[in-house]
Amino acid sequence: MSALDRTFRVSLVLKGLDGLLELVGGVLLLVVSPNQIGALARFLTQHELSEDPHDFIATQLLHLTSNLTVSASLFGAIYLLLHGLVKVVLVWAVLRDKLWAYPWMIAFLLVFIVYQIYQISVSFSLGLILLTAFDLFVVWLTWLEYRKRRVRRIRQVS
Repeated sequence: MSALDRTFRVSLVLKGLDGLLELVGGVLLLVVSPNQIGALARFLTQHELSEDPHDFIATQLLHLTSNLTVSASLFGAIYLLLHGLVKVVLVWAVLRDKLWAYPWMIAFLLVFIVYQIYQISVSFSLGLILLTAFDLFVVWLTWLEYRKRRVRRIRQVS
């Protein structure tokens, strides 16, 4: 197995783990109320804010959770559940060498890359920029692997 193949596999596993975390996050958003999320954020940040009242991450976390509504929480849960489920299914199918899954994986990631670029243009986020760069890298690796596997299948049929 080449270094590129190993990199592709590791990238897919990371995407699959990300999908599993999204599924867990979606379930949590369904069962935990926005008030409980806000209380948890206050509890988790109180020590840090007592030391540094201007801590960027802590203040951002509190800001995000203080504006959380039931409808926003429901939207987030549905988004995470669907996004995570599709990601897990596609990663599983690609790892099982299902040729149909490669173009779907590429298309799925490209749609979210476009959405992420839009989000970055609205509100700068280094994390989202890094995620987008990683997604572009995975698209490139998936395309290379798809071409290689498609050629191999054509040769096997011939």
